[in-house]
Amino acid sequence: MGYKIAIVGATGNVGREMLTILEELQFPVDEMHAVASRKSKGIEVAWGDKTIKCEVIDSFDFSKVDIVLMSAGGDVSREWSEKIGKMGPIVIDNSSAFRRDPDVPLIVPEVNPDAIRLATKKNIIANPNCSTAQLVVALKPLHDAAKIKRAVVSTYQSVSGAGKEGMDELWNQTKAIYGLGDARPKKFPKQIAFNVIPMIGSFRDDGYTDEEAKMWDETHKMLDPAIKLTVTCVRVPVFVGHSEAVTVEFDRPISPDEARAILREAPGVLVVDKQEHDGYITPVDAAGEHAVYVSRIRKDHTVENGLCFWVVSDNLRKGAALNAVQIAQLLDETGTIKPKSGYRSITV
Repeated sequence: MGYKIAIVGATGNVGREMLTILEELQFPVDEMHAVASRKSKGIEVAWGDKTIKCEVIDSFDFSKVDIVLMSAGGDVSREWSEKIGKMGPIVIDNSSAFRRDPDVPLIVPEVNPDAIRLATKKNIIANPNCSTAQLVVALKPLHDAAKIKRAVVSTYQSVSGAGKEGMDELWNQTKAIYGLGDARPKKFPKQIAFNVIPMIGSFRDDGYTDEEAKMWDETHKMLDPAIKLTVTCVRVPVFVGHSEAVTVEFDRPISPDEARAILREAPGVLVVDKQEHDGYITPVDAAGEHAVYVSRIRKDHTVENGLCFWVVSDNLRKGAALNAVQIAQLLDETGTIKPKSGYRSITV
């Protein structure tokens, strides 16, 4: 027998991806419930070879499920996650609502699986920011081998990180520009088609954005609070897949060849790094894939013990839906949770 699962926000990009990945990874599901706001009541979403109708969050009985995958935004999570946790199921929340809560573990299974022991404090587990997830998967094995002192990260984030509205805006603006139509921005602060926007989120008093702050806060919580990290987040006209240019300073010398060898053995990482015209990964290559790809590994000659590299991943997968499902797997594999309908262990 499998688990009874509810996906809150099942009609969104990440919610639909969660449904797809649960099936791909053959996670043991006994019952699946699609849950959303009243405006989505009755909308059908695909689950395996059938469709299921969305139920309304206000009237759904969460006590009858084991796991809730929450992907409806921070406001919904702040209103509902703690209520749901008190009803019994464990909530895996994809928003930023509980990432900084000391009683809520923030987990990337390849990085800090031991944090699962805190899952039952509030019955909430936080999923990190999509850009942080792929970053820490790449940093963790290197940090274990040679302690990271400082990192400088520039992100190149796709419009899918802003949801369906972001993807629609890129598509509509591109058509409008070619057809001499109206390309005025609605979702983003400036035109995104054929442009880049060096600002994601809201500005803070120190000149950084909250998206940038999320990345260093979450890296410190999951990996090491002693790492000095500075970030610039940029929105780019790419539909799916986040990229990052990363410069790292270590406490000891580490060569590009040693880094490649370490990363090739790391869980969740694929190294594609040939000094050829196509010997690296782009967002188009990573779309639909599970891995965090690392390319362009080279020495940084401007600092002692420095390396530069390029990190790419599908933000809807490893950055959101896949990581949430991997957390559910971790709950199962560690015996942290057992299905109400009977226990079944899995190996993926």
